[in-house]
Amino acid sequence: MEVGNQKQEVHVEVIVKSQSTAKLSEVKIHILSLLNRHSMIFGNYRWTEFDDDFLRKHVESVAIVDIEEMITQPLDLKNCSVSVHIFTLNEDGPSTLSLEEEEELSAANHWLLPAAEFHGIWESLVYESGVKTQLLDYVTTTIYFSDKNVDSNLISWNRVVLLHGPPGTGKTSLCKALAQKLSIRLSSRYSYGQFVEINSHSLFSKWFSESGKLVTKMFQKIQQLIDDKDALVFVLIDEVESLTAARNASQAGTEPSDAIRVVNSVLTQLDQIKRHSNVVILTTSNVTEKIDLAFVDRADIKQYIGPPSEKGIYNIYLSCLEELMKCQIVYPRQQLFTMFELETMGFAKSEVSEHSLKLRNVAIKSKGLSGRALRKLPFLAHTLFVKAPTVTLERFLDAMDRAVDRQKEEQANLVNAV
Repeated sequence: MEVGNQKQEVHVEVIVKSQSTAKLSEVKIHILSLLNRHSMIFGNYRWTEFDDDFLRKHVESVAIVDIEEMITQPLDLKNCSVSVHIFTLNEDGPSTLSLEEEEELSAANHWLLPAAEFHGIWESLVYESGVKTQLLDYVTTTIYFSDKNVDSNLISWNRVVLLHGPPGTGKTSLCKALAQKLSIRLSSRYSYGQFVEINSHSLFSKWFSESGKLVTKMFQKIQQLIDDKDALVFVLIDEVESLTAARNASQAGTEPSDAIRVVNSVLTQLDQIKRHSNVVILTTSNVTEKIDLAFVDRADIKQYIGPPSEKGIYNIYLSCLEELMKCQIVYPRQQLFTMFELETMGFAKSEVSEHSLKLRNVAIKSKGLSGRALRKLPFLAHTLFVKAPTVTLERFLDAMDRAVDRQKEEQANLVNAV
């Protein structure tokens, strides 16, 4: 399939078993053979069982990923531009980056990517169409401009992303998922990824009198990671408003002048590391009005991440129910249409299953709940209203409907209490 004059781009992610000693070139030959045998695809698809002895021995899974939902006809991989990404998940958990010899101050957590801990987050996050793709394209463009030696004095970019919006919308998870996805997509260029999550509260409150120096030490540690040109480095500053709020308070005379030095130090460090092509700074904020304009100006992308739409809620619930049916907690397995299929069919009851319509009604009722609350709701539905090892889909949907009512009631009580 071609889009305009360009072939449809298809990404295939191949997870190699950690104990495998196979060469990447060998793995790729067998993967291309698999794709040749199954060249007609109908969207995202994952293989975990294989009819090839080599793949059974060396490969955990093969997945065709990130195909837009709007595809209305099968794709023939032979007519597509196929990119195969082969990698092994790092099973180690986070290590701690400390700035003091006594190890008292945990300044940051550090992961090697792709990390098993981050696997699956990207697929679990549901946003309005285009958000995730835009973020991927942003980093691809920064690297492309660097490769082409574009003069950054003439065309400016700072390698800084700001995700802002209300709590519970998955901003931090999206940063982790984006870093994971890019470490996979760019695995032919970088040997591995590094992800550093700065503990800003440690740096900017508990050790406030020394925080200006600690910021410099923190970025010196990050610089050591960046110096390894085989690594793609991601730095996450969560709740970045904690930095800029400190400066605002200082200017108002309510905090010591050290606060200004802290924020100025952060801005200076950001300006210095943007010269390196293998680093991306990811930041999040729940309170946009507190973000200092000097920082906002440095963000190339300022992406709002809001509560899920009705369509997003439906797709979140659909993925939860698919998982529960796979685990046979909801049994027997029954078909549920995607929201795209429902829209295509025009919600006609003669074509659409009653269960899909029921799920849509639950999604409509759930408007206003955060993504975090939505992912928790199936668990609460089972806890509060099922209380049995196995349940039918019809009964579970009723339990979800009641759980939404309970969540809305609890929200109202919290508001009234305040």
